Amino acid sequence: MPWKEPGKGDKDPWNSGGQQPPDLEEVFRNVNDRLKSIFGGGGRGGSDRKKSNSSGSGGMIGIVAVALLLWVGFDAVHIVDQAEQGVVLRFGKYNRTLSPGINLTLPRPFETMTAVNVSEVRSLEDRGHMLTEDENLVEFIYKVQYRVASAQDFLFEIRDPELTVKAAAESALRESVGTNRLDAILEGIQRETIRIETQRVLQETLDRYQAGIQVNQFNLEDVNVPAQVREAYSDVIRAREDRERFIEEARVHANSVVPEARGRAARIIQEAEGYKASTVALAEGEARRFNLMLAEYEKAPEITRKRLYLQTMENVFARSQKVLLDADSSGNILYLPLDQLGGGSSSAKALLPPVLTPDSGPVGENAATSRTSRREGR
Repeated sequence: MPWKEPGKGDKDPWNSGGQQPPDLEEVFRNVNDRLKSIFGGGGRGGSDRKKSNSSGSGGMIGIVAVALLLWVGFDAVHIVDQAEQGVVLRFGKYNRTLSPGINLTLPRPFETMTAVNVSEVRSLEDRGHMLTEDENLVEFIYKVQYRVASAQDFLFEIRDPELTVKAAAESALRESVGTNRLDAILEGIQRETIRIETQRVLQETLDRYQAGIQVNQFNLEDVNVPAQVREAYSDVIRAREDRERFIEEARVHANSVVPEARGRAARIIQEAEGYKASTVALAEGEARRFNLMLAEYEKAPEITRKRLYLQTMENVFARSQKVLLDADSSGNILYLPLDQLGGGSSSAKALLPPVLTPDSGPVGENAATSRTSRREGR
């Protein structure tokens, strides 16, 4: 059966009856007429134009209302995070700071809001070469940790916060290093003092700038002399250590020698004082003995003179190294102790002199000499 027959209408083999779908051309035509009626365009007829004008005014108001609601909801409602502060600008000028939570502002272009994280700890690391008090060059690697204390000052009082913190930290560190010697810095004696002083000066500088930044920590990561002079400085350190060692050795030697010298000096002084006391006492005793002897001499001059003579001769003979014998009565000869005269020990056993009698002849060389003289006499 053909789809179209005269007088019987169109027959669609896939649709056996019922309501037909709308024509697409008709739909597009209706939308076009509606838009023309909203924006003042013409329609298909006078009655259609009047109807579309009334319906177009209501649609325009609805569209504008929806657009305003979307605009206000998107630009006027702000959710500020717990770690943030919202800075509101009204026509480009600071107006207020919003606290965390849901906040309302005027939509753009009347007001704009900028969120600043005030809880985040920011950090920067830098290095620099600086002169110490004794005009030596030292290299520092330092790290600064800071956070935003005032969002308003952080945004509007300084142009580049990170560059400002870096420059202020370097300036503060140079000021602290310039008042300390290189030895104290490298040995760690003044390193903690330098760190604390630098952090204090850095915070004061940022406060003068009204930067709205709070310095949490300033750390010295590494402190050393530059690589170009590191070997020379190692020689200086070794020389300093040798100097300290020599000084310590000299101190130990002085501590051992000085007390000994002081003890020897004290002993000599005590011996001198003892000698003085004994000499004075001896002189006084001799003077007293002389006075007593004088009194006895005045009583018996002859007896005293003879006694003094005998005592004097006894003392003289007691110190003599010679032995005197009476050769006329006993036939003995004079004997000289040569061992004692030549510096021998006084404790050495003295040899007894040979004893010669009229009946006995000489012994050894003396006997030979005696026999020779006898032959000559004959």
